[in-house]
Amino acid sequence: MKVKSTDFEFFKKLKIKSVIDLALILPKKIENLNLTPKPNPNEICTQKVQIKSVGFKNNQLFGICECKMWNQELSFVFFNANKWHHSLCKIGAELIFHSKLVFFNQSWQFNNPKILNEAGGFVPKYQIQSIKDSTIKNLIQSYVNFENLKESQIDEKYIHFLLALHAYDEKSFAMFQNLEQFYENLKYIEMYNFLKRLKTKKIQKKSFELEIFDIQTWLENLPFTPTQDQLNAIKDIREDLHSKEAKRRVIMGDVGCGKTLVLLAAALMVYPKQAILMAPTSILASQLFEEAKKLLPEFMNIAFIKGGKKDKGLDAQIQQAHLIIGTHALIYHTGFQAVLVMIDEQHRFGSAQRQKIHSLSSEGELSPHFIQFSATPIPRTLSMIQSELLNFSFIKQMPFKKEIKTFCIKNEDFSKLTEKIKKEISLNHQIIIIYPLVNQSDKIPYLSLEQARAYWESHYDKVFVTHGKDKQKDEILQKFKEEGNILLSTTVVEVGISLPRLSTIVIVGAERLGLATLHQLRGRVGRVGLKSSCYLYTKLKNIPQRLEEFALTMDGFKIAELDLKNRLSGDLIDGLMQHGNEFKFFDFSSDEMILQKVKQDLSKS
Repeated sequence: MKVKSTDFEFFKKLKIKSVIDLALILPKKIENLNLTPKPNPNEICTQKVQIKSVGFKNNQLFGICECKMWNQELSFVFFNANKWHHSLCKIGAELIFHSKLVFFNQSWQFNNPKILNEAGGFVPKYQIQSIKDSTIKNLIQSYVNFENLKESQIDEKYIHFLLALHAYDEKSFAMFQNLEQFYENLKYIEMYNFLKRLKTKKIQKKSFELEIFDIQTWLENLPFTPTQDQLNAIKDIREDLHSKEAKRRVIMGDVGCGKTLVLLAAALMVYPKQAILMAPTSILASQLFEEAKKLLPEFMNIAFIKGGKKDKGLDAQIQQAHLIIGTHALIYHTGFQAVLVMIDEQHRFGSAQRQKIHSLSSEGELSPHFIQFSATPIPRTLSMIQSELLNFSFIKQMPFKKEIKTFCIKNEDFSKLTEKIKKEISLNHQIIIIYPLVNQSDKIPYLSLEQARAYWESHYDKVFVTHGKDKQKDEILQKFKEEGNILLSTTVVEVGISLPRLSTIVIVGAERLGLATLHQLRGRVGRVGLKSSCYLYTKLKNIPQRLEEFALTMDGFKIAELDLKNRLSGDLIDGLMQHGNEFKFFDFSSDEMILQKVKQDLSKS
């Protein structure tokens, strides 16, 4: 599609990148300016009339007019009439009225009519700020044609549908009057346009040449038996590593499903070549380092890079390492020779950070394979869409049964909760209480961390307090792990330290958090099969249905679907995944079949 230079600015304002983008700009309404053959009560009618009488009172101009086509007299009224209305509405004047027709005072009445210069045709009203309706209509008429739509390779059925929709004739008007009947077409077209654009974002790069290290003996000698899902994920990675094209994969599974084993297996498979693993916090990076030292063979040289002051001999250490583990501090170092780059808890990093770590080991045309690990399951529809750019492996089996009961509680349940906490402490178990804010706020009806700490510290021993901005949080979490009873915190513990004695989590103001975050927080307890509890505390009069639904399932993938029903899809093309919806018609929670059809059709083209 060739765009005139004079139209570029409008395309930019309207965020149009393809002819289908333009074709999916639909008017908010269409005005039918054709003469209405007969009176239609409570509908917009257009007719030629002749003024018979005029009156004026309380700023209202009213009177009687004759419609020859309808062969009857009608009344009319203008509210807040101005000089222009008075100058036109003279006895004997012939005018064209366009307005809603109501039955009033025993006769038909034109209610506050528009006075048209001429009748005839259909006029689309797009109501887009700072751009005239006529400009948008002209753009559509100029570019939305068979040839341009054909370039997109969409089926001709949809081309003819879009052309009929924008014809602005009797058929087009009827289509807009019953637009919900055509939603399936619009959803298909919208998703087709989206995936077509997404495909162009896939960049193919050659991978480094690899000889895959055989890890079978290592797997057989582990101190535990891997689940079938873990073995399937390892098999997927092995196939990626055999490819001459640099692959991008997401390993997705619930908290505690055993992703660590999979990432260690991936690192071992590229031995003696180098692998990099980036974790979101130093405490998590440290845990992964300890697991790697414990589980990987002794011949693996494992390096741990911390933030802060650069150690002497670090460059040599980097060059000799088979596996390098660190936080985002890794992106400030050079000299990596990695053929595999991995990110744990990838959703905790911005896209810019992910891109920097990915490009650390690129050499000209060659790129490392890239694996992202996530404990935040996403709905099937989103994974199906993102599979245009990424490969997915799902780990749904758990190495041990998680026994976590979830309860929705209110003020009246507090005494039972404190009894539960005392009992858990007597069993040498630990408790975390999550507060929504660090400091007091007038905007929310909950105590802050600082306000609440006095109560817990005066009633219980070994109470620890931390939050996201606390520079000592890693040390406090470590100390709590070793000797604490109760930890008061914000959502900083959503991703972090493994706490085998943790049996109870209380989330204050739970309705303020998304289900994915609640699921991550709940996943902190019961990490080694310990019978555990999660309490969702709210001050709302009625417990929200989404919290009650959340309490009934531990399946992160079901929770992802629930979360999708409760929020909009977000801007997927740019990977922002924020609230808001760039899809006008497609519904992620119910239109999976349409998505499947689009993907099938695109695979044939």
